[in-house]
Amino acid sequence: MTTTALSELSLAGGVLAGFASSLHCVGMCGGIAASLTMTLSPSAGNADRIRTLMLAQLGRIIAYTAAGAVLAAIGSQVYFGFDRGEAHQVLRWVGASVLVYIGLSVLGWAPSLAGLDRVGQRVQAFAGARLGGGLQAGSPLLAGLVWGLLPCGMVYAALFYALLSGGPVSGGLIMLGFGLGTLPAVTAAAFGMSRFMGLARSTGTRWLVGGLIIVLGFASAAIPWRHIAALCGLPSG
Repeated sequence: MTTTALSELSLAGGVLAGFASSLHCVGMCGGIAASLTMTLSPSAGNADRIRTLMLAQLGRIIAYTAAGAVLAAIGSQVYFGFDRGEAHQVLRWVGASVLVYIGLSVLGWAPSLAGLDRVGQRVQAFAGARLGGGLQAGSPLLAGLVWGLLPCGMVYAALFYALLSGGPVSGGLIMLGFGLGTLPAVTAAAFGMSRFMGLARSTGTRWLVGGLIIVLGFASAAIPWRHIAALCGLPSG
């Protein structure tokens, strides 16, 4: 498998994890998105509101991507004091296990990661009511950057997966994919598109997304070490 294929695998895993995240936490993120849209463009037409929302979403995705890259860079240093090949193999298997767990959680076969959201519920509620108002004179992009730092159980899980991904490029790609995966549902929630939300929450969609995440988890665990080394610029011997 080539470096390009590995990058695509990281991005695909992030997209699926992001879409899975939107199935259970869209209520809070949708509320924040709607609040930002109404506050930062209160008297604008639909086109301006869409532009405001997309800029805020861009800021959120930038925050995710930067966090993923930074954490993955830190994670790649963990094995420096050990045998690099074996240590990175362990990290890779743990990362794959996290991805499989996310898939099992989506399918309802493992404890839901939504429980972690309770830790940050008050912060989320406060942000939904105040974030837009506090940045009325600022940019939707800036508001989105702040939004991307708010607590969320699925974001934590995705960041942990990125931490163990082997390097800042793959970590950033995972979180870029995660952000892109949340775009459709969060946008739909902000504009009240109930038909799309019904589809996103359907049993069939959950089975499809959860199953694909599990498959990607096993696929990432099956990639030989030498390909991971090539991606991270490490010696494979």
